[in-house]
Amino acid sequence: MPVAVLEYTPQGDLASAIDGAVTTAGLSSRTIRLWDGEPPPADLTGIEGLIVLGRAGAGAADPDRGGPGAGAALLRDALAAEVPLLAAGPGACVLAVAAGSVDPEGQGGRGGCGRTGFTPAAEGDPLLTEAAPPVCGPRPAAGFRELPSEAVALVSCDLHAAHAFRIGGSAWGVDFRLGDDGGLAPWWRRTLDRFSALVAVRAEHTAARAFFTHRADAWEERFAHQTPAYAAAVARMRLAPGDRAADLGCGTGRAMPALRAHVGETGSVLGIDVTPAMLVAAARHGRARHGSLLAADCTRLPLPSAVLDGIFSAGLLDHLPDPRSALREWARVSAPGGTLLLFHPSGRAERAARHGRPLDARDLLAEPNLRSALVATGWTLAEYEDAAGHFLARAVSGGPSASRGRSRR
Repeated sequence: MPVAVLEYTPQGDLASAIDGAVTTAGLSSRTIRLWDGEPPPADLTGIEGLIVLGRAGAGAADPDRGGPGAGAALLRDALAAEVPLLAAGPGACVLAVAAGSVDPEGQGGRGGCGRTGFTPAAEGDPLLTEAAPPVCGPRPAAGFRELPSEAVALVSCDLHAAHAFRIGGSAWGVDFRLGDDGGLAPWWRRTLDRFSALVAVRAEHTAARAFFTHRADAWEERFAHQTPAYAAAVARMRLAPGDRAADLGCGTGRAMPALRAHVGETGSVLGIDVTPAMLVAAARHGRARHGSLLAADCTRLPLPSAVLDGIFSAGLLDHLPDPRSALREWARVSAPGGTLLLFHPSGRAERAARHGRPLDARDLLAEPNLRSALVATGWTLAEYEDAAGHFLARAVSGGPSASRGRSRR
């Protein structure tokens, strides 16, 4: 179920209209009827987006069904993992409460709506910028007096502080009514189309963040015993003082102290990961003392060309949907003669056995396949080891001539 629809109150024909908007974008959806006692998903596994409908505690078959606590943990997990989330109509109040609103009712005491308009914070918003409300706006359910501390108002009027807000870059609460007489308002259909498209575009990142976010706190302790192996692998990069190095898919940054030790105080170290929770854990374990931590997509790096002398990456490449595009991007940011070190603290055979499968000749990390992929993307394979206790491949950007040009390697 790429999109989970949490229904706190019955939505009638609106639910079918929302499902239609989601499936039009090529996604599937599943409606969880919290009001009828259906339990929310235990975690975000397999969920690429969330839609929240109805008001918690209202219209439930009994007081324990569809109450304020139902689904709240899932919404908080989605906020932490930056899973795209749209809370529509009264559902915006559910999101506000899950995010820690100090105004549990969430709605202003004054009825009606003044002239609605975007706030300055809405400029460039990926969901609402192209959906400017008309002069009087779509009819709001009411309006918010206060928002959670991390929320920013996107649409307001002269009677209410907010009719729409965003939390982070992936969650929206929009209290405009979904429709009248069981029909979905055209404004909402266009907004749902944009949300569905956003879910589809972000699916790759969503899956990674959903998997790693709730594991981030325990990651360091679970794998601390591998730190010496990471340090030994970094030593194989042959970095020199003053070099510029990055750990792509750094997780909690276990390679960063070793990278810093080799590039020295005059060099630079970047730890880059797509999951913010992993970077928070990295900072908590002191990795920010060894370099800068950056939340970014490792396949579309926000770096200029030829800026890195060394790239370390552990257990990332073969999990990317388009490894060759990633290798091409890594070559772009590497200086001529720069080093790429691919590492895993387990060999291919050990990992295959752990997952109960035989070695696959089509595996990207098999030497012939990896060599071919590297050559096609601007690298030359210099070392390859697939041992019982580790996997390691060292490549040089720009080919053999570039490697000879950097004598210190």
